Amino acid sequence: MASKNCHSISALEQKAIGFIGAGNMAQAIIHGLAQAGIAPASIHCSNPSQPKLDRLRQQYSTLNVYQHNATVAERSDILLLAVKPQMMSKALASISGFDFSQKLLVSVAAGVETDAIEQQLQQTVAIVRAMPNTPATIGLGATGLYANGQVSQLQKQQAETVFNAVGNSVWILDEQQMDLVTAVSGSGPAHYFLFLEAVIQSAVEQGMDAETAKQLAVQTALGAAQMVSQNSATDIAELRANVTSPGGTTAAAIESFQTHDFAEIIDTALKASVRRGKELAQIAKEANKQTDKQINNEK
Repeated sequence: MASKNCHSISALEQKAIGFIGAGNMAQAIIHGLAQAGIAPASIHCSNPSQPKLDRLRQQYSTLNVYQHNATVAERSDILLLAVKPQMMSKALASISGFDFSQKLLVSVAAGVETDAIEQQLQQTVAIVRAMPNTPATIGLGATGLYANGQVSQLQKQQAETVFNAVGNSVWILDEQQMDLVTAVSGSGPAHYFLFLEAVIQSAVEQGMDAETAKQLAVQTALGAAQMVSQNSATDIAELRANVTSPGGTTAAAIESFQTHDFAEIIDTALKASVRRGKELAQIAKEANKQTDKQINNEK
């Protein structure tokens, strides 16, 4: 995984960065870029909802905001498509008249493949697919990145720099593994939330007050994650073994997990997430086909 400062923010200097969509993820990335030293005046953002744009302008008075996607596409060197998968076709239709040969497109829409984007734009385009997760909103995101064959090394650095502004990123070589990225990290925060909920609930049922249980569980999760991060050369299984004394309390809990097929439960859950991701991608594809038909009928 690339470190947060693997590439200097200089990779984005003198580049206009555009966002189609001003939802939570777009706002998080804009905030991260501003915190990293990117001038808001070099950022362009479009959204059909004027209140969202107004809120952005309240935070960054020099940020450029528009209600027309075409304006952002025209003025951006790096264009982030921060829209929901089922809205991708409509968004692409609004910018299909531009020449993207000198631009980098970055899509954060789950399940929308790079070939589909090129097909709708009817041109060969440098495209990076990104799957960030919600901790990006507090600067601790994990983002999986995939680049199609048109993306240059410099453009890869630019995309990585964008997402390292809100956490860390890692490159995926096979686009088909983006569904697995969604399962591991995109949906991952909810998996850890569920585990924390269960720990807290058990502690409360055994007599601990909820706030104490929450503080202990959350700090333990934070500490464990930091130990893994700061000891990257040490296998996670070794870290676990180091705190598991034979016949002790930790060993009793681990044995209970293993008796109830904890690893198999996780494996089944991730496979279910991947499967659902593929299903949702197909649903989005069908929705985009219907949008295409409507757009063509209106011409």
